[in-house]
Amino acid sequence: MDQTKIPVWKTAQSQHIADCRVFQVRRDTSIDPRNERQYDFFVIEAADFINVIPLTPEGQVVLIEQYRHGTGEVTLEIPGGLVDEGESSLVAAKRELLEETGYITNDVRLLGRTRPNPAIQNNCLYSFVALNCTLSHSQTYDDSEHIAVRLVDWTQIPTLIASGTIDHALVVTTFYLFDQKRGDMKIPA
Repeated sequence: MDQTKIPVWKTAQSQHIADCRVFQVRRDTSIDPRNERQYDFFVIEAADFINVIPLTPEGQVVLIEQYRHGTGEVTLEIPGGLVDEGESSLVAAKRELLEETGYITNDVRLLGRTRPNPAIQNNCLYSFVALNCTLSHSQTYDDSEHIAVRLVDWTQIPTLIASGTIDHALVVTTFYLFDQKRGDMKIPA
C-alpha cells in the first residue's frame, strides 16, 4: 500500500447557506495544499443518527415500514432517527425504539460508529442492538410519520437484504456490524 501522506485542506471561509429543518447546508471555501487554489465544497451539517436492531426473546427482529419522501417508496427498516441536542446516542436509541415500535428493553448495546457520507456530511451513525425487547405500549411517533411494525424471524434478514427488500444503506450497515460483532458480544441469533 502506498504510504503517501494525504495533506489536510485548510478552510479559508465558511458560510451557512440553507436551513432545511433537519439539516443545515454550509459552503466551505477550502485551499488545496498542493497548489494553494481555492475550491468551494458544500457540507450537510446534521445531528448524529442512530439505528437499532430490536430483537425479541423469540428471535424476531422488530422492523418498521414507512413512506420515504426521498425515494417516494415505502421502505422496510429498523427503528432509527436523529440524536437530539444534549442527548446521548444510547438514550436516542432507546427513545426511537419506544416511539417507533412501542417496544422496550434494558439491554441496548453499541455495535459501532460509522460515517454516513464523509464526502458531504459531518455526522455519524451509531448502530445498536436491543436484546429481549417486549411490547410496552402503542407507538408515539412524530405527526409526520406513519409507521407499521413488522416482526420478522432473524434468519430472514440476509434474504431481505440480498433481495433488495431492505435497501437502506444505514440499515444494511447496522446489520453488517451486528453480524460481525454478535459472537464477541455473545449475542444469540
